[in-house]
Amino acid sequence: MDIIISGLLLGGTYALIAMGLNLQYGVARIMNLANGEMLVLGGLAAFWLFVFAGIDPFFTLLLVAPVAFAGNWLIYRFLMAPLVRRSKNQGALDVDSILATFGLSFALVGIMVSVHGEYFTYSFLADPLSILGTTVAVNRLMAFIAAVCIAGALYCWLNLTYAGTAVRAVSVNAEAAGLVGINVAKISALAFALGGAVTAAGGTLISTFITLDASIGVVFTMKALIIIIMGGIGDIRGAIIAALILGLVETAVATLIDPGLTLVAAYVIFLLVLLLRPQGMFGRRTT
Repeated sequence: MDIIISGLLLGGTYALIAMGLNLQYGVARIMNLANGEMLVLGGLAAFWLFVFAGIDPFFTLLLVAPVAFAGNWLIYRFLMAPLVRRSKNQGALDVDSILATFGLSFALVGIMVSVHGEYFTYSFLADPLSILGTTVAVNRLMAFIAAVCIAGALYCWLNLTYAGTAVRAVSVNAEAAGLVGINVAKISALAFALGGAVTAAGGTLISTFITLDASIGVVFTMKALIIIIMGGIGDIRGAIIAALILGLVETAVATLIDPGLTLVAAYVIFLLVLLLRPQGMFGRRTT
């Protein structure tokens, strides 16, 4: 029971992080290798505002999300959009976006190290709480609840609004979406910016119970990639389920074997999915 509860709590926050990258790659078709650094920036903002201004990290979400949205929109507008316009096919865009965001990730790490340093952590709602006989920290439970609320709001927006429907249409077939009057360029920019905001919000939440450092973003980028490939690119439902599975697997490995092997377990899952079902749990086979 300890493994199940702890794994679900961890998976819930992973889901929020993966949903951000899923929007960026599944809709905007940008493989953003700087996604993890956006998460760390969200955590760093929560650290600064809590330590120096005493602002509750959950209130910080209301500040981080719009700033991250604006920042990612600018990144798409001035860095990604020119690559999209010049790319002749998706393969060329994948190569260009990987190279561009790979360099961006190093730039963001360098900026964070020069401004703050390597590690940052703070104590917030670290009190123990018993759930069905399992002791968990209050901050983990609160982060999980907040992640569920944000993910639920995003899911409803995607399925119940015109803009959300347009986003899903571009995700399925951008060319067909353009033929029915959807402005694919604007929707792609919206999805990229929204994905960055969701990822930064996830970083704010995860900073309440994990020690972060400027260079850890690559780890979260890899986990987000594993989740979206496992769940199916562009499928929010799949990302949520895959994140919960990854959280359970990592918690089981850390509890029963060795905490140092959690990344190995994630990598094994990644290889198995690529070999056995590359389209993901809810993805469709290409024809």
